[in-house]
Amino acid sequence: RSSVKSTVGQRRLRLVVGVILVLTLAGTVGAMYGQRATKRLTEGDVQRATPAAPLVSVAPVARTDLFSALTLAAEFRPFQEVNLYAKVSGYIRQMRVDIGDHVKAGEVLAVLEIPEAEDQLQQASAGVERAKQEVTRARAAYDEAHLTYDRLSEVLKQQPNLVAQQEIDQARARDETLKASWDAAQSAVREAVAHRANYATMLGYSKITAPFTGVVTKRFADTGSLVGAGTAASSQALVRLSQLDPLRLVLPVPESDVPNVREGAPVEVVVQSTKQTLAATVTRVSGAVNSDTRTMQVEVDIPNPSLSLAPGMYATATLVQDSRKNALSLPIEAAPNRKGDTATVYVLDKDHRIQERTIRVGMETATQIEVRSGLEENELVLIGGRSQYQVGQVVQPKLLAQGMAR
Repeated sequence: RSSVKSTVGQRRLRLVVGVILVLTLAGTVGAMYGQRATKRLTEGDVQRATPAAPLVSVAPVARTDLFSALTLAAEFRPFQEVNLYAKVSGYIRQMRVDIGDHVKAGEVLAVLEIPEAEDQLQQASAGVERAKQEVTRARAAYDEAHLTYDRLSEVLKQQPNLVAQQEIDQARARDETLKASWDAAQSAVREAVAHRANYATMLGYSKITAPFTGVVTKRFADTGSLVGAGTAASSQALVRLSQLDPLRLVLPVPESDVPNVREGAPVEVVVQSTKQTLAATVTRVSGAVNSDTRTMQVEVDIPNPSLSLAPGMYATATLVQDSRKNALSLPIEAAPNRKGDTATVYVLDKDHRIQERTIRVGMETATQIEVRSGLEENELVLIGGRSQYQVGQVVQPKLLAQGMAR
């Protein structure tokens, strides 16, 4: 019996020791897990207490060439264009040109048949001959009368009583009368010559010539057609002549851009139909704004030696109004609140802290704005989203343009 009690006691003792060991081990493990949980909680609190700096878009202040340009749709027109009419009425004897023919200045385009003018010229020529004959007759009569008067005057001087005074007076009167007749005959010759020249000029109008070098773009009459004088309201033109080299490119400049347009300003012309890009300059400025369209007509002369361009074609013309070479500039989004020649921008300092700065600005293009003072080259300026940030806030810059990163 005592042996059995001893065995039971030992078992109880081992059980108690085991329970103590289990409890001790559980406490140790719980303490370890508790320390780790506490550590994780502390790190989360720290992360929530000190968040990472926000990422912002920035661009460097850089030097570039700035151009202020105006792009307009324009139309080509002939440099010169005229409808040619007959000066006098007549039938077309010859029509020497047709549509598309290239002609030079002074070249005969058509010949008219004017029988009346030919007859009048012959009559005027005959009148000149008659007038010249009359001059010859009047001159002979005057010479005779003048010689008679001179002889009687000489006799009167040498022998005063030999010739009657009445005879002397009659000789003098006849001399003066025939002198006037001779002068009148000479005037008649000049008048007859003028008439003949007039009819010759009218007959010369039977030839229609080109006033300048160009291309026949329209033909209105054929051989045998009766055409009237160009002064009549119902008169018909013979042909239309256009000078196509150079061409005029007409730009309708809006009223707001008129002060920035000047002669000699560079223009880039893009012709959509021929895929050509041409460099030119402003040739003429009308100087007046159309009251209906509120635009001013500006012309650019475009050389066209190959005649690859034609009147009526459309083109896009980019007119450079102002330019700055190697100017300090920044993206226009960095200065959204420009007022006159000043603007405010957000600038990052060396610690990436936002600073607000007032700067002086100049020329503005579609994408850039000139910086005249207040910023240095390579400084970083904030682009957009200014309402999301505050002055003094630390941020992380993200470059959106080429430049020196801070």
